[in-house]
Formats: sequence, C-alpha cells, structure tokens
Amino acid sequence: MMMNTLKTDGDHYWADRLMATLHTMKKFLFPTDFSDDAKHALYYGYNLAKQVKANVIICNAIIEPAEISQAGLVTWPIEESDMLLKDSHHELSSLKQHLENKAETISYNPTITCMEQAGTVLDVVNGITHDKNIGLVIIGTHGSNGLSTLLLGNHSRSMIDEINKPLLLVPPAATITPVKKIAFATDFQDPAYDLNCIINLITLARPLNAEILVTNIFDDGLHNHEVFMKELTARANYPLLYYRLVKAYKPEAGLDWLCEHGQIDILAMVHRDHTFIDSLFRGSLTQKMANHIPIPLLVFPTIIN
Repeated sequence: MMMNTLKTDGDHYWADRLMATLHTMKKFLFPTDFSDDAKHALYYGYNLAKQVKANVIICNAIIEPAEISQAGLVTWPIEESDMLLKDSHHELSSLKQHLENKAETISYNPTITCMEQAGTVLDVVNGITHDKNIGLVIIGTHGSNGLSTLLLGNHSRSMIDEINKPLLLVPPAATITPVKKIAFATDFQDPAYDLNCIINLITLARPLNAEILVTNIFDDGLHNHEVFMKELTARANYPLLYYRLVKAYKPEAGLDWLCEHGQIDILAMVHRDHTFIDSLFRGSLTQKMANHIPIPLLVFPTIIN
C-alpha cells in the first residue's frame, strides 16, 4: 500500500519547520493542582528540561464560581478570591524554591517562571501556550485510575481534544531517568502529518541523543513503510531513526507489548478521532492501558500551532 507524502515547497519548508520547532521546544509549561502526582510530573519534566536546555513555566488556574442570581446561590466574595490567589502564589513559590535548590553548577539550570490566573484550566493553559510560545505541556496522572482521570479532573478530555501543543502525560510510576528511546506509534492513517509530528519530536530527542522508534501497529494489510522512512530520513537528518512492525489483533494489545518489551522511555502518538489513540482515552480501555503504561505518554494534537 503506497502512502500519501507531504505536498510542500521542498526543502525550504522542512528547514523552516525544523527552525520553528527548535525554538518552541525551549519552553515547557506545567499546569499544576499541587497534588503529589502533579509534583512528580513537575520533577520529571524539570529533569527533562535540564537535558534539552528548556525553560519552565509553572501555572495554576484559579477557578472561581460564576455569579449566578439564583435562589440559594451567592456571589463569590472578593476576600475569598484574594485568599485563593495568595494560596496559589505561596504554593507556586514553594515549588519554584524546591526546584532551584536542586540547581547544579555543572549543568544547565532552567529559568523558572510562576503564573497564577483566574479561569478554567483549558483557557489558562491555551492562553499561556499562545502568549509564551510553549513547545510542550506536561501534566501528571492519578495513580488509582491512570490515564482515565488526569490530575486536572474533568478538564482532561477537553485538554486532550483542544490543546494545540504536544501534551506529555506523566504517570506516578514514571522513573526520573535519562530518556534514551522514544517510540512513535502509528497506524499510518495520515502519514504526511505523522512526518510532521516526528520532525517535531526530533527537536526533543536530539539533545537527549535518544532513539526514535517508528512503530506501525496493525492487524491486517501492510503499509509501505520503506517509502515513509526514506522520506523521513532524508528530511529529518537524524541518524537515530528506526522502524518496527508490531502485528496485533487489537491496537491496545500491540501497545501493551511495545511498552512491556520495547525498552522505551516515552510512548508518542497522534490524537485523531476514530483511531486507536481516540479509543485509548475512552472508558475502561483507558484504565486497562494505564495499568500497562508506567511510562510517560506524549500526545500530539491534530494540528500543532
């Protein structure tokens, strides 16, 4: 089966794309609710930021009840708003101080910025990613329910659906160690966009000197991966690109096998409707997968801005 390739203006497009992603991957955003799982994700991401020489923004969304003129409901006192803001500022400052105490003289130490804003988590995160040119958003997952309930609660699905930046989900079981291998799992439904995402992924992998294992999860038929890998190799100019075919009746079974036996540190996938990544975040399948994924999951949005 032949695949569609990118229709671009040629090498200039890819050069511009690489320069753009190299710039944006220099800032990581950490939405936090100050839980233990959120702190673990921050420590994991901070260690990653040190390795790729990225700076860090830690943010907290202060959600205030809306003023609704209904019986039994009252307006939100300004004193309560001030208290929430003060508590948020104190917690963020403590996190910043804890990270700065880990600073080393022989390695890169990220610049840490703290931000607290009123609004929904999604609005705050999207606003910051746009204003600050964020390259990667990093959040934690709850240990009890895994990926089915992110630490950001009811906002998890909307974040996955609507954030237009790569999103790294860090489970409590993720060990804080150097990243040596990243698997990019694909069903080749949109190979042109897969190429785009891998180009973005390379800007994260290059300073880590990490392998990228392009993995095709399939149950029937074969894709012409040689065409894909040839174009990717030519465009990316990254020597640590490899390919692996994983045959599985169900996509989640193939992902289980990859996470258990692939010796990978991060699993990356594109979030598209009506594909296995979409089903991964729904219902009991999500909880089942979370039990087998003790490593961070990097989700690429449908469109990266």
